[in-house]
Amino acid sequence: MKKLIIPILTLISSAAFSQQKPTDSTTEKRIDEVIIVASSRTDQKIENSPQKVEVLGKEDMQEESGIKPMGIASILGDISGVQIQQTSPVSGNSNVRIQGLDGRYTQILRDGMPLFDGFSGGLGVLNIPPLDLQQIELIKGSASTLYGGGAIGGLVNMISRKPTSRQELTALANYSTLDEKNLNFFAAKKFSIFGYTFFAGGTSQNAQDVNKDGFSDVPKLNSVNIHPRLFFYPSPNSTVTLGWSGSFDQNLGGDMLVIKGNPDQNHQYFEENKTRRNTYEFVFQQKFSDHSKLEMKNSWSDFKRKFSSNENFLDANQQNYFSELSFIKPMNKMIWVLGADFQGNKFSPENFQNFQIPAFENNSFGLFLQNTLKLQKTTIESGIRNDFTKNFGSFFLPQVALIHHFNENWAARAGVGLGYKIPNALAPQIIDYPLENLLPINIQTTKAEKSVGYNLEFNYKKTFSGEEDGEKNSIFINQAFFLTQINNPVIANYDSNGNVYFRNEAEPVVSKGFDTYVKATLDEWELYLGYTFTIAENKYLSENQFIPLTPKNRFAMTALKEFKTWKAGIEASYTGKQHRLDYTETPGYLFAAAMISKDFGEHFTLVLNCENILDFRQSRKEALFTGSMLNPTFRPLWAPIDGRVVNFSVKFKL
Repeated sequence: MKKLIIPILTLISSAAFSQQKPTDSTTEKRIDEVIIVASSRTDQKIENSPQKVEVLGKEDMQEESGIKPMGIASILGDISGVQIQQTSPVSGNSNVRIQGLDGRYTQILRDGMPLFDGFSGGLGVLNIPPLDLQQIELIKGSASTLYGGGAIGGLVNMISRKPTSRQELTALANYSTLDEKNLNFFAAKKFSIFGYTFFAGGTSQNAQDVNKDGFSDVPKLNSVNIHPRLFFYPSPNSTVTLGWSGSFDQNLGGDMLVIKGNPDQNHQYFEENKTRRNTYEFVFQQKFSDHSKLEMKNSWSDFKRKFSSNENFLDANQQNYFSELSFIKPMNKMIWVLGADFQGNKFSPENFQNFQIPAFENNSFGLFLQNTLKLQKTTIESGIRNDFTKNFGSFFLPQVALIHHFNENWAARAGVGLGYKIPNALAPQIIDYPLENLLPINIQTTKAEKSVGYNLEFNYKKTFSGEEDGEKNSIFINQAFFLTQINNPVIANYDSNGNVYFRNEAEPVVSKGFDTYVKATLDEWELYLGYTFTIAENKYLSENQFIPLTPKNRFAMTALKEFKTWKAGIEASYTGKQHRLDYTETPGYLFAAAMISKDFGEHFTLVLNCENILDFRQSRKEALFTGSMLNPTFRPLWAPIDGRVVNFSVKFKL
């Protein structure tokens, strides 16, 4: 189930008026202090951050590792306003959509470094095992002032675990009814002058044809992730980090007879992807006696994808690079951040049959300045950034945000910021276009997209005594509003030959709406009820302006109860109607889940989890493909296709 045992009150510190509640999550354990370690650059407490940052903490990652060991897609999809959209039933590719916008407007970071974009931003980007993560930080709305172009819709920052003085050893094994098998291992230890972390994990998944139409709904997958890091401490105030991350994936989807090795003249269709991602990092941090800090970050990632089908093949490579130097200076009631970065990517097709995009490179040099002013009840954060790009000119990006505490019960937060996005024909789209049909971006006639984003929220919290002595009950109410407008949107179009080209539209893309939720802790029960309303529109269209595959209405409720060493819970969410690409409407659907877990002392945990109890599938409402078995056309996905799934995991922790 989707996180019935996840303590997502890391989103809402017990002393704070902080963030929105994840739509589909369930349990939340109070934590005295939650620190934003990267996304705000100032390592401040989440309840005092003017920037609206939501944090899924260490306990969330540990619990998620026993429910969905392979990746973070499920836990991200539990956050209100976030939609994990599967774009291909054959490859299983997915992207992260925030507040109704396409996945290409979401910037994905690892330890504050943007390494996933364009060609390298598709397959496998969410297959980062949660056992290897300390926390996930998420910003909904424009964050380009912090990290440059790309974060128009929002930002997801995955923070790797760090060693502590206590030896950590964790092993986890998982099996699901879809015949998915996971085995993960993590170890870490901090010594006097050095430390280490080490993660290794593997996943094996056999292809599954859930709806028995002859095509795989879940591809055959073999995946290996390795992530060692070394930490050196030359002095008590300085740290040097060296790391390498390698992920190696192979998936095969399509006609089940082909996957099983029995093709014939009527059964030929398949898609196979082999990906290799190697990432190297170097980080230096120096703290000074006046609490100022100097930080240098460098990373380089090499992504290679080999795609083959019964009609085409493509071997291509993309390199991503990032360097940043920043200085943080506290001064009276202010914190100053001054920095510069250089980042970019280089794409190179190496071997192909039908492919029309030549080698290209995009990069930018940015200068940024940020100020955080702390008053008695109000904190104001303002920033400016100027990026100079290789092909699309320069961009000035101001941003301001504030939080005000009226009293111990009421608080409000607001912000506005500008953003931009460099066009890239290989960036994730709302559907997967055939690689052979993509045309390159014309840099002479195509402009970068520019955006402005607004957010406003009000929070109320009340704590009161329960029926039992010393027990504290609470209620938390959050009302948030958002608006993002993207000017000069770069939109895919078809030419007369069926090729896909990209051009600017004269009118903007606009996404607006609100989130409302109520969370309560009543006599050891964790209860949640939430609703998200989104209107996402393509204003350049004369009619049918809705952004396809975006639900306007979404409800969720959860209930969790702990019984000493046991935990049990249920959840239900309703996803409202969505518009297909042909303007017709999908039906709304109900998703339900349940779980139970048992702790055996401090070392063993068993989890039994069931997702999609009602077994709702898109294939129950419509066929997933049209055409023939030799030449299928797959419909865009708007609901689950893998059906009811039960998994059982065993975790050993020393």
